[in-house]
Amino acid sequence: MQFIIIFGPPAVGKMTVGNEVNKLTGMPVFHNHLSIEPILRFFPFGSPSFIRLVEAFRQNLVQEVANSGLPGLIFTFVWDLDEAADSKFVADICKPFEDQNAKVTIVELKVDLDKRLIRNKTQERLKEKPSKRNLDWSEENLLASEAQHRMNSDGSIPSPHQHMIIENTNRSAEDVAKEIVQAMSS
Repeated sequence: MQFIIIFGPPAVGKMTVGNEVNKLTGMPVFHNHLSIEPILRFFPFGSPSFIRLVEAFRQNLVQEVANSGLPGLIFTFVWDLDEAADSKFVADICKPFEDQNAKVTIVELKVDLDKRLIRNKTQERLKEKPSKRNLDWSEENLLASEAQHRMNSDGSIPSPHQHMIIENTNRSAEDVAKEIVQAMSS
């Protein structure tokens, strides 16, 4: 069993790369918006109820997968590396897999801002993430996140697990997925 976390800024390609890793490994993809979108129907983003429900859903799903016969899980999200709560979340979400002696790999994707602004409007992204369909708001949110949060590392992260950094501005998701799967095997 393996657990892969793919993180990076908005529109870096986390879900797309995760879907390609799924094709190679059979591991299901739990992209961040699978927990966010249903809750947005009831509570505003960032509200106490929203945070509690999203966190509970994520933790419960991860726990169930770790205890199942599945080959593992691919999880994607935006990690604010300067936010202690985000680092605690990573430790907490890895724990069920650590308890199963699963290998945990953390993949950090990096893409130029100009390319991310283009990717922010792709059909695949908009299909899977309804809250991003207001393109003006989505672009403003992406730029605000860029200014306010540190979503890529300087080479180290607050986690003991294998950490890969992949610059994927000009690489296909298929190529990046192959690199990830190869590293998982080593």
